[in-house]
Amino acid sequence: MASFDVIVIGAGPGGYVCAIRCAQLGLKTAVVEARETLGGTCLNVGCIPSKALLNATHHLHEVHENFEKMGLMGATPTVDWAKMQAYKQDVVNGNTKGIEFLFKKNKITWLKGFGSIPEAGKVKVGDEVHEAKSIVIATGSEPASLPGVTVDEKTVVTSTGALSLESIPATMVVIGAGVIGLEMGSVYARLGTKVTVVEYLDAILPGMDGEVVKSFHKILAKQGLSFVMGAAVEAVTVEGGKAKVGYKLKKDGKAATIEADAVLVATGRRPFTEGLGLETLGVEMLPRGMVKIDGHFQTSVPGVYAIGDCVTGPMLAHKAEDEGMAVAEVLAGKHGHVNYGVIPGVVYTTPEVASVGVTEEMLKEQGRAYKVGKFPFMGNARAKAVFQAEGFVKLLADKETDRILGCHIIGPGAGDLIHEVCVAMEFGASAQDLALTCHAHPTYSEAVREAALACGDGAIHA
Repeated sequence: MASFDVIVIGAGPGGYVCAIRCAQLGLKTAVVEARETLGGTCLNVGCIPSKALLNATHHLHEVHENFEKMGLMGATPTVDWAKMQAYKQDVVNGNTKGIEFLFKKNKITWLKGFGSIPEAGKVKVGDEVHEAKSIVIATGSEPASLPGVTVDEKTVVTSTGALSLESIPATMVVIGAGVIGLEMGSVYARLGTKVTVVEYLDAILPGMDGEVVKSFHKILAKQGLSFVMGAAVEAVTVEGGKAKVGYKLKKDGKAATIEADAVLVATGRRPFTEGLGLETLGVEMLPRGMVKIDGHFQTSVPGVYAIGDCVTGPMLAHKAEDEGMAVAEVLAGKHGHVNYGVIPGVVYTTPEVASVGVTEEMLKEQGRAYKVGKFPFMGNARAKAVFQAEGFVKLLADKETDRILGCHIIGPGAGDLIHEVCVAMEFGASAQDLALTCHAHPTYSEAVREAALACGDGAIHA
C-alpha cells in the first residue's frame, strides 16, 4: 500500500493538469489511468486527433479551391487515407508522450488500471489499495447514444470510430448538429463524402448566438453539407455494410429514411463514473449521472472531490483544466477559483466559430439594456487576402457602463481571436478599452477592434 496526499482518478485534461498543479504545490500525487497512454479522451480520441484531420482536410480544400487563384499550378493531390491516419496518430503520440514526460518531471506516480473508491481516503487499483488524504474524480465522459441506435464503431460510429474509419465513405449521416457532428462532418465533406446532418432541434449549435448560427448554417451548406432539421431519429439499421437512418419530422410527423455508408452518432456525451463505487460510498449524484459538488469541488463525502465532464457545466477540456488547477489550489490550502462566465467555446471548422459570455438572446431574456458592435470580415484586408472573408465579429456590451458582456465570432482564427475578449472580460474591460487598444495591421484581430469601435461612434472600415 502506497500513501499519497492526492490521488487523481483519470488522466484527461482535468486530471493530468490537476495532478501537475498539485505536484507543483508540494503535494505527493498519483494518477489512476487504465489507458495505455495518458491524456484521456481529448488527446487520444477527441480534441487532438480531430484537429489533425481538420487541418489535413483544410489543406486539401485549399488545394482544390484556392491554389489556382493564387497562381499555384500543378496536379492536385490525391488522398492517401492510411497516411493521413498515420499523421493523425503521430500527432496523438507526440502529445501523450509529452504528458508522460511532464509526469516524470513533476514526480507524479502513474497507477495503471481502473480505479475505485472502497471508502473515503482509499483508492483501489487492481488488487492494490492506496491511501490518500484527498481523492479527485476526473473520469470525464463518454459518447451518448439514442434509443433504437446500436453503435458498432464500424458502420454506426461515435466520434471515436469516426476518427478511424477503414475507408472514406461515399455517404455519411451525422446525427446531431453540435460541435462534434459539424467538425467531423466537415472533415468527411472535404474528403468528398456526401454528408447529411440530421438534427432534432430547429437550429444547429444549440445555445450559440442566433445570428452566428444562421450565418454558419448557410456557410456549411455552401460547403456541401446537407441538413434535415427538426427531425427525430427513431432507428438505425445495418445490412450488408449499409446503414438506414429512419427519422420523423416534428412539424408534420412525416417519416423518411436515408441510406448511408456510415452513420456518426454525435448526440452529446454523458459522465463516465461507472465502476467507481460512488453509490456504495454515498456520493450524492445529480440527474443525468453527474456528481454533485459544492463551491470547493468537494462531493458529499469529505475528502472526495470531482471536476470536469462528470460535474455540471460545459463539457470542455479547458473548463476541466481550470477546475483541475482550482481544486489543486484548494487542496494545498489556497483559494481555487473558476470564472464560469468567461469560458470560451470554439468550433474548429473553416471558418471557425467562437463565443464567450452571454448571447443576445440571453440578454433579451434578462431584459438587460445592451448594445451591439458588429464588423464583417469582408472589411478585413488580411481575411480577404486568404479567401476567408465570410463571417463577422459581434461584440455585446452593457448599454450604460459599456462593459463587455459577450462576444461571438465566425471567421478565420476565431478560436484564437476570442481570447482577446476573454482577457478583456476577466479584467472587467469596456468596449472602449478594446477599441482604444492598438492592433497590428494587417491581422484578423483588427476585426475585433472594429466591432468594439462599432459599440461607440462606429467602425472605421465598415
